[in-house]
Amino acid sequence: MKGIHPSIAIHKLNVLSMARPVRQRVRRFHQDKQKIIRDEIDKLLEPGFIREVEYPDWLANVVVVPKKEGKWRVCVDYTNLNNACPKDSFLLPRIDQIVDSTTGQGMLSFLDAFSGYHQIPMSPADEENTTFIAPHGLYCYKVMPFGLKNTGATYQRLMTKVFKPLVGRTIEVYIDNIVVKSKTREEHVFYLQEVFHLLRKYGMKLNPSKCAFGVSAGKFLGFMVSQRGIEVSPDQVKTVMETPPPRSKKELQHLTGKLVALGRFIARFTDELRPFFLAIRKTGASGWTDSCQIAFEKLNIVSCNRLS
Repeated sequence: MKGIHPSIAIHKLNVLSMARPVRQRVRRFHQDKQKIIRDEIDKLLEPGFIREVEYPDWLANVVVVPKKEGKWRVCVDYTNLNNACPKDSFLLPRIDQIVDSTTGQGMLSFLDAFSGYHQIPMSPADEENTTFIAPHGLYCYKVMPFGLKNTGATYQRLMTKVFKPLVGRTIEVYIDNIVVKSKTREEHVFYLQEVFHLLRKYGMKLNPSKCAFGVSAGKFLGFMVSQRGIEVSPDQVKTVMETPPPRSKKELQHLTGKLVALGRFIARFTDELRPFFLAIRKTGASGWTDSCQIAFEKLNIVSCNRLS
């Protein structure tokens, strides 16, 4: 599949010069999981997303994780490689500001890129560093895969470059999430034409089955946005509130991040989450405290934050 030209965007790893390559020990899979992996390999080989490799320096295992409806996702464990790469400091937009800017619009369109990350090529010098072990061979990515460090920054940099004339005016973009917004139907048609012109110019492709055009409301970055305001999904609240007590500071930070994302729906947000912030700051603490548990049980998350 033809994707973004390397002169427009390319993903580089910038592996630290002092980093020693790591070859992960081979993980064994049951026959049913081997078939899932083999099918995924065939899907990636057909459009040329991956290629076979011999004698790589870096070697990672695949991981098969469950999805909804009994399906499976095949990922690659790039933990070691990621640890050897510096952080890309390209700033991502603030989700709350982007979501706020979509409210009060008369018409919205939500766009989804086809195999989004895979439309961006890997730097040829870094391709073999992405090598992973499959039951019947070794393969590396020719395009940017999920799981690598800084892929979000690379994607956002591309989208900022492609849609620079429109961002903040007629569209909002957060990595691979795109929303076109307008007050009227006539404006919307014109704005979509501008977006499609840029998509064609840069060779980006959309997944029609995951796009929604000319709607009054829709899901964007985990929130329901409409002319009325911003609503939170009951399922999203349920998932957060049914989270088991964190067993480490890292798990506490993860849960606190989810609650911060729902901050606009939490009454007296700053006061209610203070025990979480204090627990995170404590040096040597394992994380969850009695104060955290009491505060968590008292949380009141309202379902809607309407425009005033």
